[in-house]
Amino acid sequence: MRALPAPTGLDPYATLVVRTGHHDAAAWRAVVAELRATADAPGGEPAVLLLDDPVWADATVEEVVAALRGDEDRGVVFLADADTLRGPSHPLLAATLVTRQECEDDEEYAAHVEFGAAFRVTPAMSHDVHANVALGNLGFEEFAARAAEAADGVLRPFLPVAHPGRGARTLP
Repeated sequence: MRALPAPTGLDPYATLVVRTGHHDAAAWRAVVAELRATADAPGGEPAVLLLDDPVWADATVEEVVAALRGDEDRGVVFLADADTLRGPSHPLLAATLVTRQECEDDEEYAAHVEFGAAFRVTPAMSHDVHANVALGNLGFEEFAARAAEAADGVLRPFLPVAHPGRGARTLP
């Protein structure tokens, strides 16, 4: 496993996407466009951080996670890998940054990664995953379970449901 540089000064409120796939520039531009179009931030600036440097090319999930382990404010990172760039919906790979050492015991860690330490998610849904994991509203494992339930293993935005007289709300 190669050692990658540990990024510093990252905004903990922004969705972090690391580009590890560098074989399709057009597909990468499509991923970036969807990320920016679906990010909410004050002042209209997208709340997304893109690590787009060839030093990350072909990095494994384990290498990226190891490089980011010092970021105590972040529980999940998203990789734009070769599969992301090949897929029609460009699903990112969401990977947990929580380690066994951060959990009280083996049982807690096992529950955290019950559905895997990584799962696929559309760029549009990555912001919801990041925000909810960061705030503690939902755990990584809850999103991983939803992805595992999907026929193609990709977590997509939840469907809005209309309620007469109350507008629409999103179902979990």
